[in-house]
Amino acid sequence: MKKKSWILKLLLYMLIGVVAFCVFGVVVMSLWNALLPKLLNVPAINFIQATGLLLLSRILFGGFRHGYGGGWGDRKRPRWKQHMEEKWGRMTPEEREKFQQNWKSRCYQGKKPGEGKVGNME
Repeated sequence: MKKKSWILKLLLYMLIGVVAFCVFGVVVMSLWNALLPKLLNVPAINFIQATGLLLLSRILFGGFRHGYGGGWGDRKRPRWKQHMEEKWGRMTPEEREKFQQNWKSRCYQGKKPGEGKVGNME
């Protein structure tokens, strides 16, 4: 029973993906045909050309991996944040204090924390 439900889920996701791709293709075609022939004097495109354009833009600008977090329900931390958490965990308290002082001097550019805030009369 589990194998059958897994196959049904896979088919459902594939169907949703195909429908979403077709809907995006129609949206791209509609926007192109509504705007660009009048603005830039380019020819109108058909559905196949619109889906090709959508696929090309995905390859050039988005790649084939999921964006930040990997999807709607899966919100992972970015790699740089994981790296910094691991680095912070390996530091001694003295190294942490030195690191914080270094960043405070960079961020405040010589001012003490709290100086120069809005509403703070000097």
